[in-house]
Amino acid sequence: MARFETKFISQILLRSVEMTVIIPSPTIPESLGVADRPASYEVKDPYPVLYLLHGLGNDHSDWTSYTNVELFAEEQSMAVVMISAENKFYRKNGDGDDFFRFLSEEVPAFIKGMFPVSNRPEDTYIAGLSMGGYGAMIHGLNHPERFAAIGAFSSAIGTEDEQEKNKLQDGPFDPYGLIRKNVAEGKKIPPVYFACGMQDMLWEKVCHYEKFMEENGVDVTWVPVDGFRHEWRFWNIQIEKFLEWIPRTDAYAADQKKHRSV
Repeated sequence: MARFETKFISQILLRSVEMTVIIPSPTIPESLGVADRPASYEVKDPYPVLYLLHGLGNDHSDWTSYTNVELFAEEQSMAVVMISAENKFYRKNGDGDDFFRFLSEEVPAFIKGMFPVSNRPEDTYIAGLSMGGYGAMIHGLNHPERFAAIGAFSSAIGTEDEQEKNKLQDGPFDPYGLIRKNVAEGKKIPPVYFACGMQDMLWEKVCHYEKFMEENGVDVTWVPVDGFRHEWRFWNIQIEKFLEWIPRTDAYAADQKKHRSV
């Protein structure tokens, strides 16, 4: 894999924002025996892409620091994009920072303009942990036509009463209201991979939202796991399982199956 740790000027946030981008590239085993040939990095087909969101107190580097996501992405021939979103919950904030537009508009435009990733919704995924799980849900539900799947691990999604208390109820940042809105409008919600450790501090709230999704006909794969709290060991396991679970129709899908069968 090639890992780019970079920053760019956001036209929406009006400042530099850091990000990590993982792009498939030749491995050492794939390079053996061809060292005497001209180096080639031509990409025949654009890569499927996962927008992977961090949690509260984290930044763009934590997924690659605490998990094996780079290895898992290499095995799955998948590009992965990780931005720094501070503690802004991937939505528009009262301080003027519009992290919702930043993630939903500017980041994909930058990535697709700079890297060989697919433009097809069938090849585009979004996932995250804790605060990032909330972010993945609100972005996936606001734009269900853009994503083939959503992953949310130990999601920081409160109850409906908490959404109302925070003045988010039935707005663009309310994961309950967004499901009701999509159902009422007949929009197809992408399948959701929803996981949580049973000793997690957010367990009861996660269960509450998972039940709400099922009651409203969302195609949800529910993964409760005993023995884990709100911790990186759990998220390391779940990001690998999510990458294996997601639906694939891209040109590299056969490679994905090959890696999984080894």
